[in-house]
Amino acid sequence: QVQLVESGGGLVQSGGSLRLSCDASGRTWFIQGISWFRQAPGKEREFVAAISWTGSRTYYTDSVKGRFTISRDNVKNTVYLQMNSLKPEDTARYYCAADSHTDGRRLYTSYEYWGQGTQVTVSS
Repeated sequence: QVQLVESGGGLVQSGGSLRLSCDASGRTWFIQGISWFRQAPGKEREFVAAISWTGSRTYYTDSVKGRFTISRDNVKNTVYLQMNSLKPEDTARYYCAADSHTDGRRLYTSYEYWGQGTQVTVSS
């Protein structure tokens, strides 16, 4: 099994920044990619960004390109999501997910391993 723990969420003003962390443990050798998803109340969980486990490939949804950066610390088995120029519409609970088959998949039902999520709230 793979365990994922997110941290780094909080309350920030519009235009501010936050860095989310996703710590992976357990059978990490199964992991091919890590993705970030977010879910706002009453909305479906949506893809935000993804990175291959080697860190060589990254993917972003259009609405965060140029503002968010996904990266990986290979020593710590941690994936980061640096979020800059935050907007109120970025408010959601953010989840990281691990894919044992490939990387960059954008459908949340494709993932078998999830963290508990961390709340990000952006005030206007």
